[in-house]
Amino acid sequence: MSVLLCDSNCELWHSRLKELGIDYISMPYSYNGEEYCYDCGENTDFGKFYSVVRGGAVPKTMALNPENYKEILNPYFAAGQDVLYISFSKAMSGTFSQLDKALEELKKQFPERKCTVFNTNSISLGAGIQVEAAAEMKKNGASDEEILNFLKDFTNKVAVYFVVDDLMHLKRGGRLSGAAAVAGTVLGLKPVITVNASGGLSVCEKIVGRKKAIKALAEKVINELSKEGENYKVYIVDADCGADGDLLAEKIKAARPFAKTERQIVGPVIGAHCGPGTLGVIFIADKRPVALEG
Repeated sequence: MSVLLCDSNCELWHSRLKELGIDYISMPYSYNGEEYCYDCGENTDFGKFYSVVRGGAVPKTMALNPENYKEILNPYFAAGQDVLYISFSKAMSGTFSQLDKALEELKKQFPERKCTVFNTNSISLGAGIQVEAAAEMKKNGASDEEILNFLKDFTNKVAVYFVVDDLMHLKRGGRLSGAAAVAGTVLGLKPVITVNASGGLSVCEKIVGRKKAIKALAEKVINELSKEGENYKVYIVDADCGADGDLLAEKIKAARPFAKTERQIVGPVIGAHCGPGTLGVIFIADKRPVALEG
C-alpha cells in the first residue's frame, strides 16, 4: 500500500488537500529574521507577508535537510507504507539532493520500503493540477503504476504562464540575469514567463505595460485551453493583486464560459521569488508552451 504525498510548493489549498486525503511536505521560507513553513493557506498571514515585502523586506526560501526528510518519511515506512511523492520541479531547488541522501539512509533501515518521486517539472498549481489529477485517480482505485503512466503524458500538457510586476525579484532569486532585469525595468517590459519542459523558466512573449500583459494572459487560456482541459480547473493566481486577478478571470470567462476557473492567492514560498503583483494562469493545453527564441 502506498501513500500519496506532495509538497506545499504545489500550492493546492489546504481544504482541497484534506478533501483529497493528501499529505504534504511544508516548504520553508523566512523574512525579517523569522522562519516559517507554508501550510497551504490554512493559517498563513498573506497580508502581512506581502506588506513587508512591499516595504522592502527580502524573503528567502531554504532547502530541507536530510534529517527533515527522514522525519517526514520515517512514519510511513515504519507503518509498512510506500510513498508516491509528486514533487515540484527538481530544476528549481537543491532540496532534492537532500531528499536523495535521506532515502539512502532510510533504505538501510527499511530495505523493503520505497519512495517513488515523480517530477512534475512545474511549480505552484502547475504541479498542483498534476497532484490533483493523481489523487482523483487514486481515490478511484488506480495503482501507482497507472498513475505514473498517466502523469508521464499529462505533465506535457500543463501550461503555466505568468507575469511579474517587478523583474528584480526574479533577479534576486537567480531566475533572471541582472542585465535583463534592469533592461526590462527601464523599458517597462512585462515578459510572459512559462515553465518549460525541463522544469525551468523561459520567456515566451514580451509585452509592454500591465494592461496588455493581463490581456495576453487571458488570450493564452482562451486560445490554448484544450478540449481535454475543459475537464480540469483553470487556475488564475495572484500575488496580492486581487483586482487584477479578478479582471483576468472575467476576461477568460467571457470568452470561455464553460472553463472551470478558480481563483487563488500565491503563497509566500513562490511569492518570495516572483514578488507582489505577479499574475498567472495554469491550465491544460494540447502541449506545454514553447519558449521565445532570441
